[in-house]
Amino acid sequence: MTDGGEVEELLRVLAPQVLGLLVRRHGQFDRCEDAVQEALLAAALQWPEQGLPEQPRAWLLTVATRRLTDEWRSEHARREREVTVAAREPAYATVAPPADAEPPAGDDTLRLLFLCCHPALARSAQVALTLRAVGGLSTAQIARAYLVPEATMSQRIRRAKQRVEAAGARFTMPSPADRDDRLAAVRQVLYLIFNEGYTASSGPELHRAELTGEAIRLARMLHALLPDDGEVTGLLALMLLTDAHRAARVGPGGELVPLAEQDRDRWDRAATAEGVALVTEALTWSPPGPYQLQAAIAAVHAEAPSAAETDWPQIVALYRLLARIAPNPMVTLNQAVAVAMVDGPRAGLALLAPLAEDERTAAHHRLAAVRAHLLELAGEPGPAREAYLAAARATTSLPERRYLELRAARLAGTEQPSSIGVDRP
Repeated sequence: MTDGGEVEELLRVLAPQVLGLLVRRHGQFDRCEDAVQEALLAAALQWPEQGLPEQPRAWLLTVATRRLTDEWRSEHARREREVTVAAREPAYATVAPPADAEPPAGDDTLRLLFLCCHPALARSAQVALTLRAVGGLSTAQIARAYLVPEATMSQRIRRAKQRVEAAGARFTMPSPADRDDRLAAVRQVLYLIFNEGYTASSGPELHRAELTGEAIRLARMLHALLPDDGEVTGLLALMLLTDAHRAARVGPGGELVPLAEQDRDRWDRAATAEGVALVTEALTWSPPGPYQLQAAIAAVHAEAPSAAETDWPQIVALYRLLARIAPNPMVTLNQAVAVAMVDGPRAGLALLAPLAEDERTAAHHRLAAVRAHLLELAGEPGPAREAYLAAARATTSLPERRYLELRAARLAGTEQPSSIGVDRP
């Protein structure tokens, strides 16, 4: 017998390779993806009991190709029922390789990532299709991660595949003119997957390990394929440095523990060291981009022996550079926290003021939460309590709601805030 965890990990690595090879040979992304999913299911059932085949990738390729052949035969039969079985055998039914034939060593994963992040798709569809086709997650797993019915997620993935084919997408690398834009979309999709796992946007759990783990795995894969892309390196570093806090950011009762109050002895030191090394090395040869700068900020937090010893002036300088390179309301939100730690809460509140007029953040719970913390530090418990409660009403994450309500309740007493309650660097 073979360990189930070993099989699952192997299947996730092999899934995009087999799918890429099938799409390269036959086109028809929709049908090829369905065939690969059936092959993965067959392997998940058989390999733990029967052991791994000598050539696992060839086994999956053979089974998936047979599924395609069966489907093509069935369609042909429906069209020509009066013709004999021999007469209706399609020419492409002979493409299945022998079970012991190892396919070429080339890896089409990068092409597959570009295909899943096709500009014809909305971001939510790109995320779902990437998790299914490149990540190897089942529709049920993706639906559970995003707290939607499996039928809803199935329809979303099906529509995404159909839209890719309707757009005339080819299984080729984008032209040099389009490559950077498509790669930026790939990086953003992986970061969206990570963020949804690190702080679930809704539901009872703060963290969804299946999503953060998959995002990190895919980022590692992308980094292996594009080791000279500084932003890919920065993205992987940022994920590792952020995820390193996972064990410390949840208390015994499942409550959220903000960054400044976390037990740093519980941080994952191996992940921290790897993340710091990656971003430090990347910044020596690559022009700084948004992911590298965010990773550099996370590295400053990681290298501080305690919250009190954090180099906030350096973080403020990094946020100022980030705001110039990639202005974004969420960057301003985090910059306000750092400025408050250097120049006082009033300075941080001044930075927040324009965000109340920005439709992207005006009703966002994070704006109300950060404003509440800064008001608390400024010695205004009444307005701070109202802002905490407003943030609690706006969030759909139960752990975040409980945390914000607790902060509001504490303001009824005389306890002084010890730190700004941000959850991540």
